[in-house]
Amino acid sequence: MIRLLIFDLDGTLVDTSQDITNALNHALVPEGINPLTNEQTRRLVGDGITRLIEKIIGNEDLMLVKKIRERFISFYEQHIADYSKPYPGVIDTLRSLDGFKKAIVTNKLEALSRKLLLELKMLSFFDLIVGGDTTPEKKPSPLPVIRVLEELGIKPEEALLIGDGTTDIEAGKKAGLKTVAVGYGYRPKELLQDADFFIEKDLSELIPVLERLNSYSS
Repeated sequence: MIRLLIFDLDGTLVDTSQDITNALNHALVPEGINPLTNEQTRRLVGDGITRLIEKIIGNEDLMLVKKIRERFISFYEQHIADYSKPYPGVIDTLRSLDGFKKAIVTNKLEALSRKLLLELKMLSFFDLIVGGDTTPEKKPSPLPVIRVLEELGIKPEEALLIGDGTTDIEAGKKAGLKTVAVGYGYRPKELLQDADFFIEKDLSELIPVLERLNSYSS
């Protein structure tokens, strides 16, 4: 019986790509680095802000990475929800899942994750938020997922992880969970073949997946 739903945040529940792009360009352009398009950002996000910057400029100049990171965070926390919004079907689906415990496991910093969810009036849906800096390791490590299971007292077989990226699927599987990939997020479908289930249009397709899983266990 599935009792806990663990969600990724960016690209799964909320489309944050434009605000991240704006903050990145605010931080990058003063250093003479070409601005990114929204589509480029969508392909790069998912591994946390430091790794995101390293994908763009490399990791040889650590002081420059740190400088860009600090400028990004300063701007992003002030403009975190200028354009970001839940994907279609997300709010109604979360409301319909009030019988389940729900958590967020994201590689976004925990404080920024909470601020985004608060700005979008989504924070109250979740029992626990685990960010990229909450545990010593972040996805694809299973450690953040294991933290959620331990804090909420749930067995791996009683939990389902839902995400749009390979890091989500890998983290969930390493922790012993079944996984659901969403096809409307930031990653192409062909990269998500290892997931146990795939939903394509919107999050409401999660409902029949849960009904199927819980009917098998009843």
